[in-house]
Amino acid sequence: MTREFEIRRELELPATPEEVWAAVATPEGNEGWLFPGLVDPEQAAVYEPPHRFVIRMEGEDGSIINSIEDVIEARGGTTVLRYVHSGILTEDWDNQYDAADLHTDFYLHTLGQYLAHFTGRRATYIGGEGSDGLVGPESSSAPGSFEKVKGAFGLDGDAAAGDTVRIELEGIAPQEAVVDYATPHFLGLRTNEGLIRIFGRERWNLPTGMSGHLFADGVDRERTERAWQAWLNGVFA
Repeated sequence: MTREFEIRRELELPATPEEVWAAVATPEGNEGWLFPGLVDPEQAAVYEPPHRFVIRMEGEDGSIINSIEDVIEARGGTTVLRYVHSGILTEDWDNQYDAADLHTDFYLHTLGQYLAHFTGRRATYIGGEGSDGLVGPESSSAPGSFEKVKGAFGLDGDAAAGDTVRIELEGIAPQEAVVDYATPHFLGLRTNEGLIRIFGRERWNLPTGMSGHLFADGVDRERTERAWQAWLNGVFA
Protein backbone atom coordinates (compact mmCIF):
# COMPACT_ATOMS: atom_id res chain seq x y z
CA MET A 1 0.00 0.00 0.00
CA THR A 2 1.34 3.44 -0.94
CA ARG A 3 1.74 5.85 1.96
CA GLU A 4 3.58 9.10 2.51
CA PHE A 5 6.40 9.33 5.05
CA GLU A 6 8.41 12.08 6.72
CA ILE A 7 11.55 11.88 8.85
CA ARG A 8 12.67 15.04 10.65
CA ARG A 9 15.84 15.71 12.58
CA GLU A 10 17.48 18.80 14.06
CA LEU A 11 21.11 18.64 15.19
CA GLU A 12 23.84 21.00 16.25
CA LEU A 13 27.11 20.51 14.40
CA PRO A 14 30.69 21.58 15.27
CA ALA A 15 31.26 23.56 12.09
CA THR A 16 30.47 26.77 10.25
CA PRO A 17 27.42 27.02 7.94
CA GLU A 18 29.79 26.99 4.99
CA GLU A 19 31.42 23.75 6.18
CA VAL A 20 28.04 22.10 6.74
CA TRP A 21 26.89 23.25 3.29
CA ALA A 22 29.99 21.77 1.67
CA ALA A 23 29.31 18.48 3.45
CA VAL A 24 25.61 18.11 2.59
CA ALA A 25 25.29 19.94 -0.73
CA THR A 26 28.36 18.90 -2.75
CA PRO A 27 29.30 15.50 -4.20
CA GLU A 28 32.77 15.67 -2.63
CA GLY A 29 31.33 16.47 0.79
CA ASN A 30 28.85 13.59 0.62
CA GLU A 31 31.68 11.11 0.09
CA GLY A 32 33.05 12.11 3.50
CA TRP A 33 30.03 10.79 5.44
CA LEU A 34 27.26 9.44 3.20
CA PHE A 35 27.75 7.88 -0.25
CA PRO A 36 28.34 9.04 -3.83
CA GLY A 37 25.66 9.83 -6.36
CA LEU A 38 22.98 11.44 -4.19
CA VAL A 39 23.83 15.11 -4.73
CA ASP A 40 23.92 16.89 -8.06
CA PRO A 41 23.87 20.68 -7.52
CA GLU A 42 22.77 21.23 -11.13
CA GLN A 43 19.65 19.15 -10.49
CA ALA A 44 18.78 20.62 -7.09
CA ALA A 45 15.23 21.84 -6.61
CA VAL A 46 16.46 24.56 -4.22
CA TYR A 47 20.07 25.75 -4.13
CA GLU A 48 20.64 28.67 -1.72
CA PRO A 49 24.17 28.44 -0.27
CA PRO A 50 24.88 28.17 2.57
CA HIS A 51 21.34 28.11 3.93
CA ARG A 52 18.97 25.74 2.10
CA PHE A 53 19.39 22.77 -0.21
CA VAL A 54 16.61 20.56 -1.56
CA ILE A 55 16.73 17.57 -3.89
CA ARG A 56 13.59 15.85 -5.18
CA MET A 57 12.70 12.81 -7.23
CA GLU A 58 9.36 12.99 -9.04
CA GLY A 59 7.16 10.20 -10.30
CA GLU A 60 5.74 10.08 -13.81
CA ASP A 61 2.61 11.89 -12.61
CA GLY A 62 4.67 14.70 -11.07
CA SER A 63 4.22 13.54 -7.48
CA ILE A 64 7.18 13.79 -5.11
CA ILE A 65 8.31 10.25 -4.34
CA ASN A 66 11.53 11.21 -2.54
CA SER A 67 12.73 14.55 -1.17
CA ILE A 68 15.59 15.63 1.10
CA GLU A 69 15.73 19.16 2.50
CA ASP A 70 18.64 20.63 4.47
CA VAL A 71 18.18 23.97 6.24
CA ILE A 72 21.38 25.39 7.74
CA GLU A 73 21.54 28.11 10.39
CA ALA A 74 24.42 29.55 12.39
CA ARG A 75 24.11 29.36 16.18
CA GLY A 76 26.97 30.99 18.03
CA GLY A 77 30.11 29.02 17.22
CA THR A 78 28.18 26.03 15.86
CA THR A 79 25.61 25.36 13.16
CA VAL A 80 22.11 23.88 13.33
CA LEU A 81 21.02 21.54 10.56
CA ARG A 82 17.31 20.90 10.09
CA TYR A 83 16.93 17.79 7.98
CA VAL A 84 13.70 16.53 6.41
CA HIS A 85 13.42 13.34 4.34
CA SER A 86 9.95 12.79 2.90
CA GLY A 87 8.16 11.09 0.06
CA ILE A 88 6.22 7.92 -0.70
CA LEU A 89 6.85 4.30 0.26
CA THR A 90 5.02 1.80 -1.88
CA GLU A 91 5.57 -1.60 -0.21
CA ASP A 92 6.01 -2.92 3.33
CA TRP A 93 5.61 0.60 4.71
CA ASP A 94 6.37 -0.12 8.37
CA ASN A 95 9.56 -2.05 7.60
CA GLN A 96 10.86 0.48 5.07
CA TYR A 97 10.10 3.43 7.33
CA ASP A 98 11.79 1.76 10.29
CA ALA A 99 14.91 1.14 8.20
CA ALA A 100 15.02 4.70 6.86
CA ASP A 101 14.42 6.17 10.33
CA LEU A 102 17.25 4.24 12.03
CA HIS A 103 19.68 4.68 9.12
CA THR A 104 19.05 8.44 9.28
CA ASP A 105 20.37 8.65 12.83
CA PHE A 106 23.53 6.73 11.90
CA TYR A 107 24.19 8.82 8.78
CA LEU A 108 23.68 12.12 10.60
CA HIS A 109 25.91 10.97 13.45
CA THR A 110 28.55 10.19 10.82
CA LEU A 111 28.12 13.70 9.42
CA GLY A 112 28.95 15.05 12.88
CA GLN A 113 32.03 12.84 13.10
CA TYR A 114 33.20 13.99 9.68
CA LEU A 115 32.78 17.66 10.59
CA ALA A 116 34.45 17.22 13.98
CA HIS A 117 37.49 15.26 12.79
CA PHE A 118 37.94 15.44 9.01
CA THR A 119 36.08 18.46 7.67
CA GLY A 120 37.43 19.87 4.42
CA ARG A 121 39.48 16.75 3.65
CA ARG A 122 38.72 14.79 0.49
CA ALA A 123 37.57 11.24 1.16
CA THR A 124 38.09 8.02 -0.71
CA TYR A 125 34.74 6.28 -0.40
CA ILE A 126 34.89 2.55 0.26
CA GLY A 127 31.65 0.79 -0.58
CA GLY A 128 31.22 0.33 -4.30
CA GLU A 129 28.94 2.49 -6.40
CA GLY A 130 25.55 2.18 -4.68
CA SER A 131 24.08 3.38 -1.41
CA ASP A 132 24.15 -0.11 0.17
CA GLY A 133 27.95 -0.21 0.51
CA LEU A 134 29.75 -3.54 0.42
CA VAL A 135 27.38 -6.40 1.19
CA GLY A 136 28.03 -9.55 3.17
CA PRO A 137 26.84 -13.03 2.21
CA GLU A 138 23.17 -13.93 2.42
CA SER A 139 23.83 -15.72 5.71
CA SER A 140 24.55 -12.32 7.30
CA SER A 141 20.81 -11.57 7.18
CA ALA A 142 20.07 -14.31 9.74
CA PRO A 143 19.17 -13.42 13.36
CA GLY A 144 22.26 -12.92 15.50
CA SER A 145 24.45 -11.89 12.56
CA PHE A 146 25.43 -8.50 13.93
CA GLU A 147 26.69 -10.06 17.13
CA LYS A 148 29.13 -12.03 14.96
CA VAL A 149 30.35 -8.76 13.45
CA LYS A 150 30.95 -7.22 16.85
CA GLY A 151 32.58 -10.40 18.05
CA ALA A 152 35.03 -10.26 15.16
CA PHE A 153 36.25 -6.97 16.64
CA GLY A 154 36.39 -8.39 20.15
CA LEU A 155 33.20 -6.54 21.15
CA ASP A 156 30.08 -7.92 22.80
CA GLY A 157 26.50 -6.83 23.31
CA ASP A 158 27.63 -4.14 25.74
CA ALA A 159 29.82 -2.38 23.17
CA ALA A 160 29.67 1.38 23.60
CA ALA A 161 31.15 4.58 22.24
CA GLY A 162 34.69 4.97 23.52
CA ASP A 163 35.62 1.28 23.31
CA THR A 164 38.74 0.57 21.27
CA VAL A 165 39.31 -2.15 18.70
CA ARG A 166 41.98 -3.30 16.28
CA ILE A 167 41.17 -3.52 12.57
CA GLU A 168 43.11 -6.26 10.82
CA LEU A 169 42.54 -6.82 7.09
CA GLU A 170 44.51 -9.00 4.74
CA GLY A 171 47.03 -6.90 2.81
CA ILE A 172 46.25 -3.71 4.79
CA ALA A 173 48.30 -2.37 7.70
CA PRO A 174 46.53 -2.96 11.06
CA GLN A 175 44.90 0.08 12.67
CA GLU A 176 43.57 1.00 16.06
CA ALA A 177 40.06 2.42 16.11
CA VAL A 178 37.66 3.91 18.61
CA VAL A 179 33.98 3.04 18.62
CA ASP A 180 32.05 6.25 17.95
CA TYR A 181 28.59 4.68 17.48
CA ALA A 182 27.14 1.45 18.83
CA THR A 183 23.53 0.26 18.68
CA PRO A 184 22.01 -3.20 18.23
CA HIS A 185 22.08 -2.58 14.46
CA PHE A 186 24.98 -0.27 13.63
CA LEU A 187 28.65 0.09 14.50
CA GLY A 188 30.80 3.14 13.78
CA LEU A 189 34.59 3.01 14.06
CA ARG A 190 36.93 6.01 13.79
CA THR A 191 40.64 5.72 13.06
CA ASN A 192 43.22 8.42 12.53
CA GLU A 193 42.63 8.00 8.81
CA GLY A 194 38.88 7.77 8.51
CA LEU A 195 35.44 6.43 9.40
CA ILE A 196 34.27 2.82 9.08
CA ARG A 197 30.51 2.21 9.11
CA ILE A 198 28.96 -1.25 9.51
CA PHE A 199 25.25 -1.79 9.02
CA GLY A 200 23.59 -4.80 10.65
CA ARG A 201 20.43 -5.17 8.58
CA GLU A 202 19.10 -8.51 9.85
CA ARG A 203 16.17 -6.58 11.41
CA TRP A 204 14.98 -5.98 7.85
CA ASN A 205 15.96 -9.44 6.53
CA LEU A 206 18.90 -7.97 4.63
CA PRO A 207 22.63 -8.83 4.67
CA THR A 208 25.20 -6.89 6.67
CA GLY A 209 26.64 -3.86 4.87
CA MET A 210 29.86 -1.90 5.24
CA SER A 211 31.19 1.43 3.98
CA GLY A 212 34.20 3.59 4.73
CA HIS A 213 35.35 7.18 4.32
CA LEU A 214 39.15 7.28 4.25
CA PHE A 215 41.07 10.55 4.30
CA ALA A 216 44.68 9.40 4.04
CA ASP A 217 46.64 10.14 0.88
CA GLY A 218 47.15 7.36 -1.63
CA VAL A 219 44.35 5.02 -0.56
CA ASP A 220 44.05 2.10 -2.99
CA ARG A 221 40.27 1.95 -3.19
CA GLU A 222 39.96 -1.33 -5.07
CA ARG A 223 42.42 -3.17 -2.82
CA THR A 224 40.76 -1.80 0.31
CA GLU A 225 37.31 -2.79 -0.90
CA ARG A 226 38.53 -6.29 -1.69
CA ALA A 227 40.03 -6.55 1.79
CA TRP A 228 36.81 -5.47 3.51
CA GLN A 229 34.72 -7.76 1.32
CA ALA A 230 36.97 -10.66 2.23
CA TRP A 231 36.64 -9.71 5.90
CA LEU A 232 32.83 -9.65 5.68
CA ASN A 233 32.77 -12.98 3.90
CA GLY A 234 35.16 -14.46 6.47
CA VAL A 235 33.01 -13.40 9.44
CA PHE A 236 30.13 -15.43 8.03
CA ALA A 237 32.08 -18.31 6.48
